[in-house]
Amino acid sequence: MAEAALTNPGESPARAAGWQGIAADWSSDQRAFKNVSWGKAMMWIFLLSDTFIFSCFLLSYMTTRMSTTVPWPNPSEVFALNIAGRHIPLILIAIMTFILISSSGTMAMAVNFGYRRDRVKTAVLMLVTAALGATFVGMQAFEWTKLIMEGVRPWENPWGAVQFGSSFFMITGFHGTHVTIGVIFLIAMARKVWRGDFDVERRGFFTSRKGHYEIVEITGLYWHFVDLVWVFIFAFFYLW
Repeated sequence: MAEAALTNPGESPARAAGWQGIAADWSSDQRAFKNVSWGKAMMWIFLLSDTFIFSCFLLSYMTTRMSTTVPWPNPSEVFALNIAGRHIPLILIAIMTFILISSSGTMAMAVNFGYRRDRVKTAVLMLVTAALGATFVGMQAFEWTKLIMEGVRPWENPWGAVQFGSSFFMITGFHGTHVTIGVIFLIAMARKVWRGDFDVERRGFFTSRKGHYEIVEITGLYWHFVDLVWVFIFAFFYLW
């Protein structure tokens, strides 16, 4: 009581010294994350580990491109489409990027309505996000098909460096797999939201406490991460 009386209002209490101070510093992290749910914490840990994987892929791509002595294909020519007799570079990639970035907006709106417990709007926006993601994957499949028909393989490239094919299929394929998983998960969670599983706390797969739409926010974290990764892939692979 005497120590509390000596502390003026608005001032922080004196910091403990020695081992007690060290223990207080370490336990402060535990207190800071004590109110964070396991779902959010595990998603952040997963995204951190996935960041390392994508970073390794992009660093490997840049190292390969800068070290090869064979000319690297020009992305503006490789990823161009002939539309109405005109050669338009990167038109497909630009549309894909616009669609994926737009899906990030609809996902943010879904999280917002989830906080308001508006299950109908939340479910609809999650389905719209899934539809945009599926459109992105479909356009990516078209891009793969076009390059394969033109002779691009993981071990072969008609336009120059053979590493181009392996880098392209590895990086875009790994990202496309993430988008596909996200689409499936969005549809599954939208169905649960639409049925009101989070309002009645119906037991099942990924059902949170009654009245909580936390899984929508967790899904949004994953989806925004996928969109952010695509921005780096777009910049390093298609614009460089």
